[in-house]
Amino acid sequence: MNHDIYISLGSNLGNRKAYLQQAIEGIAMRVGTIVDIAPIYETPSWGFAGEAFLNTCLLCKSFLSPEEVLSQLLQIEHELGRERVPNQKGYQSRTIDLDILFYDDEVINSELLTIPHPLLHRRKFVLRPLAALDEQKVHPILQKTIGELLRTTDDPSPVQRLSDQLTFPAQKSPFLNYKYIAIEGNIGSGKTTLATKIAEDFNAKLILEQFSDNPFLPKFYENPKQYGFTLEMSFLTERYQQMREQLAQMDLFKEFVVSDYDIFKSLIFSKVTLSEDEFVLYRKLFYLLYNQIIKPDLYVFLYQNTDRLIENIKKRGRAYEQNISPDYLKKIHYGYLDFIQKNTAINSLIIDVTDLDFVKHYNHYELIIEKIRECN
Repeated sequence: MNHDIYISLGSNLGNRKAYLQQAIEGIAMRVGTIVDIAPIYETPSWGFAGEAFLNTCLLCKSFLSPEEVLSQLLQIEHELGRERVPNQKGYQSRTIDLDILFYDDEVINSELLTIPHPLLHRRKFVLRPLAALDEQKVHPILQKTIGELLRTTDDPSPVQRLSDQLTFPAQKSPFLNYKYIAIEGNIGSGKTTLATKIAEDFNAKLILEQFSDNPFLPKFYENPKQYGFTLEMSFLTERYQQMREQLAQMDLFKEFVVSDYDIFKSLIFSKVTLSEDEFVLYRKLFYLLYNQIIKPDLYVFLYQNTDRLIENIKKRGRAYEQNISPDYLKKIHYGYLDFIQKNTAINSLIIDVTDLDFVKHYNHYELIIEKIRECN
């Protein structure tokens, strides 16, 4: 069930508006969809002597339980510098303060939670922004509307509405249900360009393969037999290290992770470049590492025919790639298809981009995004 959750936000340390905005981004990513955000109000500190607060409220929809919502809010507070000290007496200044005001119309009294918030009817800095969201919202215990509670509260504190506004995070993203997406394809298929564009447009953490610094790559294209095993082992260890580090460091303020490769490409390419004996040894080493890596929630394969790949490779002008043969590209292509066909547990999407130019033509880019949305 999708629940209506009202959350109050406050800050009186540092860049107060920035902390409110960052908290909103975190709530959108970890709790649910932001439906509405109240204006910002400035109020004196309540219950202690401190700097003035900026306060607001928001309404979000979420499938999380009240306890799960609380856990996520505490994590957001922690990552924004708020330290809650157990059994601490009295109030103090804080970078961010997040409280659940209402969870649908439920009444909850547990060791962890009291909902509705027990003091909301006595706090004008909560009632004013809450009334801006829904003045007719009824308190399930007091059986009075927020508007009535605001008019009858005994809190004399001045509350000043500011002209500054908080912004909505991007909503209804086609990547809403994905934490990690891999964009894959043959050499010259455009996977790096697409992954980069998606990261920029949809607020994703971007992981790009660091191949340009590999000293064995030019040598391999000159002498594949001599440098094949060395190159593939070098790529495997670099990809493994990068994925382990990057996927373990999730960014609170990014919606998801998108990469321009999946580590399984190591096995696909090595099967083409290595001798049979080398590949048997390599495969054993590969699976020891592969089993430790997080797998993508969506595996997007960009298909382009061989002629178009050759054309793209020539356009980007990397000297060591200019002698890549069509036969080599075809073998890599069949390796990808074999991987997709055999690994049915992986959520895969093949997109034919042979006749698309998603850099020059935005409607081509929209077509790709729509195909990804349809898989969601």
